[in-house]
Amino acid sequence: MSTPRPLPVVAAVDGSEDSLRALEWALTEAGRRGAPVRIAHVRQNGPWTRHGAPASGSPEPAGDAVLDEVRATLTGRGGLPPVAYVTLEGAPATVLAELGSEAQLLVLGSRGRGGFASLLLGSNGVAAARDAACPVVVVPRPGRAVHGDSDAPPGPRVVVGVDVDEPDDSLLAFAFEEAHRGGARLQVIAAFPWPVLAWTTFGDFTPTTVDQEAAESETLTLLNAAVAPFRKAHTDVEVDLYVAPGDAAGHLVENSREADLVVVGRHRRRLTRPAPMLGTVTMAVLLHAASPVAVVPPAPEDMP
Repeated sequence: MSTPRPLPVVAAVDGSEDSLRALEWALTEAGRRGAPVRIAHVRQNGPWTRHGAPASGSPEPAGDAVLDEVRATLTGRGGLPPVAYVTLEGAPATVLAELGSEAQLLVLGSRGRGGFASLLLGSNGVAAARDAACPVVVVPRPGRAVHGDSDAPPGPRVVVGVDVDEPDDSLLAFAFEEAHRGGARLQVIAAFPWPVLAWTTFGDFTPTTVDQEAAESETLTLLNAAVAPFRKAHTDVEVDLYVAPGDAAGHLVENSREADLVVVGRHRRRLTRPAPMLGTVTMAVLLHAASPVAVVPPAPEDMP
């Protein structure tokens, strides 16, 4: 009985420095996973290519200057996983998301060659992170400034944000596996709203009498329960639980400094929001985190 081939790690390239940094990250990650790498270049058919247009391409590209340059850079380098190259044509935002259906991970830079220089994240990255069936890793430009002080210990570290009211097993499984593969400490962050406000008869909000210590304790209890099965399955992973009031995105961005990876989730589909959504926390982390960010979709069985 033959062993099935592992799905590839797909790295999207367009010749930009951002995409080449993402490729290097993908090569390292694929080596850890024992997976092949598929290096994909999406060529837009023309200025009027519409969103949602189907992709076409061939596994043996001919006359693709972007892939020729990448191939020349990697030729002769030792220690690489198996590498394949593919040129695709179509609307990049759509094609990139489609690549995730046959990948265990999709990796891309924070911005490509198009768009405005001031943008922190390109539209193709947003679309892929929102729509792809597999986790998507966005690698930022180096030197992003992160404000605030975090007391995270030195060494390899993976950061994951958890909503204790609706914990996502797919998100936690991915984060624990990444920490295990990289020999990293896992920092699990949960935020709770504070101060808690209530609507009054006078039409404004006022702080309630909810005790902050009680809210923090309850959040920590729920967080411990959410991570317990994964701690049991990964006894080699050192886990730090971090519970704090206020802005979840702010805590994740602050702790992205010198982290190997920040892991966030995507909203589950609901009757009121049937389309995939990133959510404000995930979007803020993608825009501002100093480390690579992995956006993990919910498991298919979690989506009605």
